[in-house]
Amino acid sequence: IINNYLDGTQGGAVDSVRGMHFRDSKRKVDYVLAYHYRKRLAQHQHGASSPEPMNRADSMTVVSNGETRKGRLKLQPDSGQHIPQELLGAQVIELGPLDTLEEEKRLQREEYERNLVAAGLEIEKDTENKSQGLSFVRIHAPWQVLSREAELHKIKMPTKKMYEIKEEGGILKKLNKIWCKLTEPLQPQVPQENTKMKSLSYPFSREKIYLYNIRDKDTFFDNATRSRIVHEILKRTSTKARNSMGINTLIANNVYDAAYPLHDGEYEGQNDDMNERKLLYQEWARYGVFYKFQPIDLIRKYFGEKIGLYFAWLGLYTEFLIPSSVVGIFVFLYGCITIESDIPSKEMCDQRNAFTMCPLCDKFCDYWNLSSACATARASHLFDNPATVFFSIFMALWATMFLEQWKRLQMRLSYFWDLTGLEEEEEHPRPEYETKLLQKKLKNKNTTTEDPNEDEKDKLTWNDRIPGYAANCGLILFMIMLTFSAVFGVIVYRITTAAALSFSTHETTRSNVRVTVTATAVIINLVVILILDEIYGAVAKWLTEIEVPKTEKAFEERLILKAFLLKFVNSYAPIFYVAFFKGRFVGRPGHYVYVFDGYRMEECAPGGCLMELCIQLSIIMLGKQLIQNNLFEIGIPKLKKLFRKLKDGRTEPKEMNTNQSKDPQQWDLDYSLEPFTGLTPEYMEMIIQFGFVTLFVASFPLAPLFALLNNIIEVRLDAKKFVTELRRPDTVRAKDIGIWYNILSGIGKLSVIINAFVIAVTSDFIPRLMYQYAYSQNGTMHGFINHTLSYFNVSHLKAGTQPENSPFAQDVLFCRFKDYREPPWSPNQYEFSKQYWAVLSARLAFVILFQNLVMFLSVLVDWMIPDIPKDISEQIKKEKSVLVDFFLKEEHEKLKLIGSFITRDKHKQKSGTKDQKSRAASFCQFDRSQKGSVASFSSQHTEV
Repeated sequence: IINNYLDGTQGGAVDSVRGMHFRDSKRKVDYVLAYHYRKRLAQHQHGASSPEPMNRADSMTVVSNGETRKGRLKLQPDSGQHIPQELLGAQVIELGPLDTLEEEKRLQREEYERNLVAAGLEIEKDTENKSQGLSFVRIHAPWQVLSREAELHKIKMPTKKMYEIKEEGGILKKLNKIWCKLTEPLQPQVPQENTKMKSLSYPFSREKIYLYNIRDKDTFFDNATRSRIVHEILKRTSTKARNSMGINTLIANNVYDAAYPLHDGEYEGQNDDMNERKLLYQEWARYGVFYKFQPIDLIRKYFGEKIGLYFAWLGLYTEFLIPSSVVGIFVFLYGCITIESDIPSKEMCDQRNAFTMCPLCDKFCDYWNLSSACATARASHLFDNPATVFFSIFMALWATMFLEQWKRLQMRLSYFWDLTGLEEEEEHPRPEYETKLLQKKLKNKNTTTEDPNEDEKDKLTWNDRIPGYAANCGLILFMIMLTFSAVFGVIVYRITTAAALSFSTHETTRSNVRVTVTATAVIINLVVILILDEIYGAVAKWLTEIEVPKTEKAFEERLILKAFLLKFVNSYAPIFYVAFFKGRFVGRPGHYVYVFDGYRMEECAPGGCLMELCIQLSIIMLGKQLIQNNLFEIGIPKLKKLFRKLKDGRTEPKEMNTNQSKDPQQWDLDYSLEPFTGLTPEYMEMIIQFGFVTLFVASFPLAPLFALLNNIIEVRLDAKKFVTELRRPDTVRAKDIGIWYNILSGIGKLSVIINAFVIAVTSDFIPRLMYQYAYSQNGTMHGFINHTLSYFNVSHLKAGTQPENSPFAQDVLFCRFKDYREPPWSPNQYEFSKQYWAVLSARLAFVILFQNLVMFLSVLVDWMIPDIPKDISEQIKKEKSVLVDFFLKEEHEKLKLIGSFITRDKHKQKSGTKDQKSRAASFCQFDRSQKGSVASFSSQHTEV
């Protein structure tokens, strides 16, 4: 592949944008391959202990001029050509294991780079003038390659035709103008695209090159498109060595360390040269511009459609959190305002109501007065009030409206980004799939002579994947059981700690048992969730790899499903326990349920479990957002970068590199950045947060507010990470967010059911409603507390469970406990009362009614809001007709031009010269060929 050498002093000065071009300052660097090399240190025959100093020939750059012939450098001592001393003085030595491996890698690199040149790419690489170190291969795609690949991949490019975008008239137009005027200070200062005119786009075709607005071939394809084209070539270019299928396999085998496109220069610096990266940093990726809208079009142009859609979705989600946060604050304020007028909490706090409650534990706990739980009851009212029912309905409709609005925005972006006709491209199989398939072919090569299922040889069948599927099922079940075990472990901790603290001789410790146990248990839950989250992420990736999906898309979708399932169970299992299971299997005085010998199942607080659910939800949600989403995102990449620098510092020998200038080039700067690993972690943390906002919002109305505050930081944090800390990702075209939308929709539907059960089962909303309208004598809530407490005869306590050294033991005949049970003087003592079954029926009826009502309203909202905005639907139809008219007009003008040439030739033909006859014949032949092309074009109108 070495076709010519350029001296380091030749080729002109380095381009003003440092490191963006080849050394000739003309050819743009579209892609970079990086690798570490290690040379064999040969001893010199003349006894030299060290190699001679490097001279001019060692600072040369190897450049391919783009020719497809295979040249080879020949060094001849007598030709006057300078030969490095290492080559002249080296003696033949045996290769060690490391040398053999390095030699194999070098041969693979040479073959791969030779194949890249054969594919039309041009490469430039530095000479390896050190014993070991880091080297870069820079790749440039010339116009011929770009145009060929653009046609092959049907990349839509702008044509000469511009057409007007029809604006909505009437009141909507006026409102839009007012909105634009009001939000003008919030708009980022980036070049805005013309919103009134749109360039007509059409898949690139070399035959119809006259249709496109090509002013300069070097800038017609932008940097993102150029790098995407080169990446496609890198993925499909193979080598014979080890049957490597593309760059991904070579990186996996450590032949190359990295492959990445370059950023558009530095994002900060003293120079005045403005580039898109610097513009994104100044107007988007700084915390100081948190109040501004995102420059979505510029993000899409720089990073590609897939990343552009993520930030568009994140921006819309954050905007939608504003109204839900406002409503949540009003619901919370309503609880604060009405707390003084809440009759049940007043009755509970009234010292005159002497409700003597049964002991909370055996032997060491005494009888206690219900008024001591006054603070808990008052706090519960902040979240357990009638407004939370309204808020649950509101949030269910909010989730539906958010998804509908996203579909509309997605369609609008698809139209303006020319994704409306985007077809699913057939992806190249993953290297792991190809390797597995090759192993299968080699295994079956000599086993059968004739195979009736010939097609099964070319793909992995169900039988090939059975071990992977079995491992997936087994390990996923094991991980889910591990999560449940962790939850159970925390339950045991709460029970044993509560019992231990109850034995304390200090009155303060005994009085704060519930608060201490709840707070420490939630913190333990949070730590366990954070640790298991990291483990589950790695396990999900490994499980997907052993499943061997064929394409990257299939791999990503399966990975997302596994990771989401494990992380969903991990994040919400403790919350589900508190909401639906805690306090349900306690038993009753005299007949308690015991976990271990002497340890009773834990009960809910006197004010109910909703307050504890609120504490659990808030600490886990805020802890995950603060620690996992922010500290981990900031800290871990910096630690990785530091570790990589230290590693490179150890492996690099301290030799002077005369080829390298004082200032590092752009490929050096980008190599030191963290590699892009995909959008799955970014989506995952937002989807889990969406679950916190919607699933249990009835117990924590302030969840949308905390999510909003987090997301304002999250947008800028992600932006800064993409612009400053990550290598530039490969641009990927996508017309939607894929499987994430289905997950969001599923969470939205699940939230309706969960909130219905939270209101009906966890809160006191239904018992209060039943008491007020069925059991109250005057239609008020007076006497509600007494109604919900049952009587128990203390003489029925089991021997050994009575309170020891109780000063009230002689005075107490009956104690109270929260449940609907028959009194001890009833024939069916301690059995469930009629009120219990009535309340249970009302709870189930509410769940069914609430669920159907909200589902109906959600379907109604879905039906009322069209998925495709009306103006976009009309513009798409208009674009098709404009495209046909434009084609016909261009073809007509071309035929007219050809006809004028033919008429002029025929006129000249009458002069009788032979040269003119031959020219007329050639034009007639040209005419016939063009008519054929016109006929083929007319047959394509139906496809348009």
